[in-house]
Amino acid sequence: MNNNTEVIAPFSQPEQLYAAVDLGSNSFHMVIVRVVAGSVHIIGKVKQKVRLAAGLDENMVLDELSLERGWKCLETFAERLQDIPLSNIKIVGTATLRLAANADVFIKKAEEILKHKLNVIDGVEEARQIYLGVAYTSANQGNSLVIDIGGASTEVIVGNDMTPIHLVSMNMGCVTFKERFFADGTTSEQNFEQAIKEAKSLLAPVIDDFISFDWQQCLGASGTPQAITEILVTQGISDAIRIDYLHNLKQQCIDCVTIDLLQIEGLTESRRAIFPSGLAILIALFEQLNIQEMQISGGALREGLIYGMLDNMQQNDRRLQTLEQCIEHFHIEPQHANRVKGIALSLFKQVQSQIQLGKVDCDAILMASAMLHEIGLHIEYKLHHQHGAYILSHLPMVGYTQQQRAGIKTLVECHRQEIKLGLFDAFHPEVRQALLVLVRVLRLSCLLSIRRKDNLLADFVLNISGEKWALTFPKGWLKSHPLIDAELANEKWQQHRVGWILECF
Repeated sequence: MNNNTEVIAPFSQPEQLYAAVDLGSNSFHMVIVRVVAGSVHIIGKVKQKVRLAAGLDENMVLDELSLERGWKCLETFAERLQDIPLSNIKIVGTATLRLAANADVFIKKAEEILKHKLNVIDGVEEARQIYLGVAYTSANQGNSLVIDIGGASTEVIVGNDMTPIHLVSMNMGCVTFKERFFADGTTSEQNFEQAIKEAKSLLAPVIDDFISFDWQQCLGASGTPQAITEILVTQGISDAIRIDYLHNLKQQCIDCVTIDLLQIEGLTESRRAIFPSGLAILIALFEQLNIQEMQISGGALREGLIYGMLDNMQQNDRRLQTLEQCIEHFHIEPQHANRVKGIALSLFKQVQSQIQLGKVDCDAILMASAMLHEIGLHIEYKLHHQHGAYILSHLPMVGYTQQQRAGIKTLVECHRQEIKLGLFDAFHPEVRQALLVLVRVLRLSCLLSIRRKDNLLADFVLNISGEKWALTFPKGWLKSHPLIDAELANEKWQQHRVGWILECF
């Protein structure tokens, strides 16, 4: 035996850490990531409400209090940044530091604290970086309209995949609009109307340029859209942001009379003071740009900065990367995941020829649900559908919107055993209708692949008439496969209990 045999640790690669710091007009953010085998893992996030823009006076000079708030925050950032190579750090300032007459005073001391250069980027570059952050963390579905409402500026961008096509940055934000239109602390109809009118006025010169683009999805990046999404989720509404929700929230603000008394279920205390002003800007954007619905994106400016440093990152399908990483991390059998996916997509193709399902991205939701339906086996078998739903509730899925993640989680939870229709009640009626079709497809796909062998899969034809689905197999096939025949009989009963009809021949 050779006693000099060298033992090599399985994870001997040096750790690659990167950090991005975004000194925004409302909050200062720091995100730290670790890159392993081409995958990006967030290992640290810090966010502090600094409200730098609130310190601007009528001469655009930052007062001493706001300067001190900013420097104190950076002292906490500086300690963590000591562990990261200087070449892997990016620090940027945005709208308030563009506007402030004494920005140089803040920047000089900030660079001493951080021991790193601070770059104040212009509005166009900020919009570009925001778009890249959104694009890297969201799926490409043709042209996308991206909106970011910051503390002192609002960025609007139209792009396709990784390329921003048209972008603007406007001097309006939730902090500056609070100081202008809600300074008296009241959330009156008049204050809202004045803020909305001013936002529309600022948008007017650029509206035609954006309306001329045909976008397939609208994505909100952090800030106000994130706050509204959190409110909807807390209130049990798994849906995109829609204009009727915005008007309802506006009325709730008005009913509360003042910002100090503002109580909306799901609205965090840290967001309360600037929520009405951000809401007014978002209402103006929805109405001026004729936005039907907005999803929340997975990234914004700091993610754009991070990915911009990773020149070697592959720019392929972010959804596929997410699914592959989940399959590996949770030890899902890839062959079976692809087997169920294949059956599901084949079955759904027949469904699509017979049912109209609106604008819901059914293929993406169904594909992910099929490939991840066994994710809960990582915990145990008996209730693995419930364990899977729990995992997916807490799993960041790059490339999928929050609504899509909610749909995937719900389908996985309902892919076996009892059909719980109540799980779908939180979704918008159009989305709910689509998900109820997809769950029937997923359940059948899992059942038909129960023996986990490709050569045992049968050709089948699906005919749909209302709630009645009829599956026709080759003559004698069901009789020669008694296990699947028995499973289909049980599925008929489960569907019957919720008013659905399944027939098999």
